[in-house]
Amino acid sequence: MAKGVAVAATTTLRPAAPPIRQGEPAESLYVISSASTIVLLVCMWMLLQMLVLGRISEARAQHLLYGEYRTELATETAPSGALDYNGKPVVEGSPVALMTIPALGINDVVVDGTASGDLLDGPGHLRTTPLPGNVGTSLVMGRSTTYGAPFAHLTSLEVGDQIQVLGAQGTVTYAVRDVRRAGDPIPPSPTGASEGRLILATADGSGALSVLRPRDVVYVDADTTKAFPSGPVYPTVPDSEKAMQHDPSAWPLLVLLLAFLTGLVLAVSIARRHLRTTLVWLVAAPVAIALAWTVTDQVMRLLPNLM
Repeated sequence: MAKGVAVAATTTLRPAAPPIRQGEPAESLYVISSASTIVLLVCMWMLLQMLVLGRISEARAQHLLYGEYRTELATETAPSGALDYNGKPVVEGSPVALMTIPALGINDVVVDGTASGDLLDGPGHLRTTPLPGNVGTSLVMGRSTTYGAPFAHLTSLEVGDQIQVLGAQGTVTYAVRDVRRAGDPIPPSPTGASEGRLILATADGSGALSVLRPRDVVYVDADTTKAFPSGPVYPTVPDSEKAMQHDPSAWPLLVLLLAFLTGLVLAVSIARRHLRTTLVWLVAAPVAIALAWTVTDQVMRLLPNLM
């Protein structure tokens, strides 16, 4: 009898198993569903930002650059070479020229530098060449697909079309000489005391699907016989400023942002077990979009600069 009582007591004191809630997903399902939703949101936002919202960002940057450059022209402080009016190197990303192409409806400020980050704001000047409008051969690069795609229709230019450049020393008008691609012969460089050439470069291709495949570079050569004296140029630039190159310096910040996204996934997964799903996503979605915006900027720096 005593043995039976002891067994019964032991059975009574044993902790009861927690009740099983029918239809409640496992913890792993919360993580998987949260991660899938956030990844989908980030990917969709990246495409939207690259192809649509980036145009707005580029237009705003151009507006600010135009105001800055107009002030420099009015105060005669605009650079005419690699050095500014104080004799210091021109800050990368600063405005250095205003370029107008009537046939394409382009009226853009050209910034100094051609890395992926520089070309988010508009066309960029390769710093190892003279500034546009100066004697010698100047090279200006621009995107063909993303962030405003200022050079999307560059290949539609025809021989004789005009390109006007306003710089620190005045306005210079170029006439298009040819459109060439990889393998085409390169025309002889101008040698006259006041001759200049402007080369425009972009990725050979445009449209939403072109961001998914690598392309060659297409060039437009335009000449003038009335260029201004050239100022100093940089002897060399990083590989990230060359055509169809990327900027590896974006990796550290990108890795940090991806860590934040991982933390957001875990936070959402935990919150959904205790709070209503609608409320959780109402708070998490803006945070995910903000992270996606910053992630996209870094990803753009890791993609070829002319895309």
